[in-house]
Amino acid sequence: MQKKPSHSYPRRPGPPQQVRIIGGDWKRTPLPVLDAFGLRPTPDRVRETVFNWINHQMDADWNQADVLDLFAGSGALGFEAASRGARSVTMVDTVGPVVRQLEQIKDKLKADKVKVLRADALAVARDLAQRGQRFDVIFLDPPYQQDFLSQALPLCAALLKEGGLVYAESGERLPFPEQQGDDMPDEVPEWLQGWELVRGDKAGMVYFHLLKLD
Repeated sequence: MQKKPSHSYPRRPGPPQQVRIIGGDWKRTPLPVLDAFGLRPTPDRVRETVFNWINHQMDADWNQADVLDLFAGSGALGFEAASRGARSVTMVDTVGPVVRQLEQIKDKLKADKVKVLRADALAVARDLAQRGQRFDVIFLDPPYQQDFLSQALPLCAALLKEGGLVYAESGERLPFPEQQGDDMPDEVPEWLQGWELVRGDKAGMVYFHLLKLD
């Protein structure tokens, strides 16, 4: 039997890390980062930029926004959305210690509009689509170099409300022809077809993109 892929987070050396919520009701609240390889919370300055992009697209109307954070990790993206008033935030991760930490943070913040699921992100995406659930914003920040983004993004097409947005973070630039770089293709790969790049940028080794359906 073929082993089922998993976005696991083996331990990493070094002291514990933390990030901070940068806006909304819980502004400056620290979020601990689990001591694990592969768990890379979106840096504060990247989140600030991304949420500015999203605010511009949806006129900062978070009160009516339903949010899905498919590879939640530290919860930095999902809790940021909740802090800004999102109507609902569903966080998904498959790693037990990560999920327990997300639950602890949720309880500490009394984040009643946040739901935390321990489950396979791709399976959850398929299930939610079949049940007809739709979201205004979907965050995709999977472990790098495991090909999760190319599997998850096509599933998001059935999960977005009209005008919805997907934030996608990766270790390399998404291959849209309009992005700068000698290695950018003339045509997008199949898993990117149907998507439009709204904004894209790089910070250090992190490439981050805001997408919507064509």
